[in-house]
Amino acid sequence: MKKFLVPALSVMAITVMSCGGGATKEAGDSTAVKDSVTTTAPATTVDTTAITSLSEADKAAGWQLLFNGTSKDGWRGFKNKPTEPWVVENGILHCLGSTTDKSDKRGDLITDKEYENFELTADWKLAPKGNSGILYMVTEEFDAPYLSGPEYQIIDDNNFPEKLEDWQKTGANYAMNPPLVAASNPIGQWNTTKIIVNKGHVEHWLNGQKTAEYELGSEEWKKHKAEGKWKDAKGYGMSKKGHIALQDHGSEIWFKNIKIKEI
Repeated sequence: MKKFLVPALSVMAITVMSCGGGATKEAGDSTAVKDSVTTTAPATTVDTTAITSLSEADKAAGWQLLFNGTSKDGWRGFKNKPTEPWVVENGILHCLGSTTDKSDKRGDLITDKEYENFELTADWKLAPKGNSGILYMVTEEFDAPYLSGPEYQIIDDNNFPEKLEDWQKTGANYAMNPPLVAASNPIGQWNTTKIIVNKGHVEHWLNGQKTAEYELGSEEWKKHKAEGKWKDAKGYGMSKKGHIALQDHGSEIWFKNIKIKEI
């Protein structure tokens, strides 16, 4: 943010071990460096089933799939850039990452459709030392999605190779609101994110715990923007409607069960 398999066969048993690497990057816009680390097995209590269709109850409640489990239909590259780093594997959307920075080769995915008021849920797992994010209300007026859309931060809080500020940690409203709690599962395990945007009121949830809550355009929000990273980003947070974006920041990350309900 590549994988290789090393099989060892004998008469009695077949053991398959896999190692995955995670790219590193500064939590912002810096160099990504790949390194190989043994992947932690997902916890047995986490449902790893990939949802590729909706139940009748979900349909009746207004949920729509954002990822069909078989293709990137409904998604495209930001400003129509190539999306080769993203592949679909067994119902999972996988960003392959890179072994070097390759900033010019990265490709953030955005939804074809724009959303205003919604509830979004997605499952994800991140490679060791990785960094990514889910952005919303993204427009294409600027050079990168983060210059318009707020970001639900995803990062390896415990093993990232550089010191992290609180507002850079998983579940934060990146560079604006630090997470209220540390709620991510260990690296290599699946996590469930929920983002709610309703008439300017925004909530971030992670594994059933609320990690951020804020009001777009409030005096507190304006203060955070004026004093922080986005002080010179005039378009940041100004659109009330936009695309959902999955960030390719050079790290390997997996997404599944991505669905949305408009409010």
